[in-house]
Amino acid sequence: MLDADLAKLYGVPTRRLNEQVRRNADRFPEDFAFQMTNQELAILMSQNATSSRETRSHGGRRKRPPVFTEHGAIMAASVLNSPRAVQISVFVVRAFVQLREMLSSNKALARKLNELERKLTTHDHAITELIEAIRQIMTPPEPKKKRPIGFAPWGDK
Repeated sequence: MLDADLAKLYGVPTRRLNEQVRRNADRFPEDFAFQMTNQELAILMSQNATSSRETRSHGGRRKRPPVFTEHGAIMAASVLNSPRAVQISVFVVRAFVQLREMLSSNKALARKLNELERKLTTHDHAITELIEAIRQIMTPPEPKKKRPIGFAPWGDK
């Protein structure tokens, strides 16, 4: 997020936001805020139809603006003292608390599902064994081959 967009969100002038970021530079490491490259600035200027660098009378950006990640945006809210920045900080803290509660309830649900799955696996195995035992009982045994009763003459084979 560009510094101007973030300043608008927090209800402060862009120069005030940048001033506070410079004063609290240790709170904004590279993964929180960084400078846009010259090439990115040129692309931004051409996309937004901002004034050229030669003429100062038209306004627009002439320096590379700082860009903030989501963590940098939250940190900016903590270094600014505007009412809107305070509201955003409180909102973010509440969102994280709610997220933590949701995660803990999802963990409990996942644990219960795992237990149920284990029980079903155990029950499935037991039911399969029971069905096999019933089938064995239902299947009549093969009759044994009996020797014929009586006298068999030697010549009749």
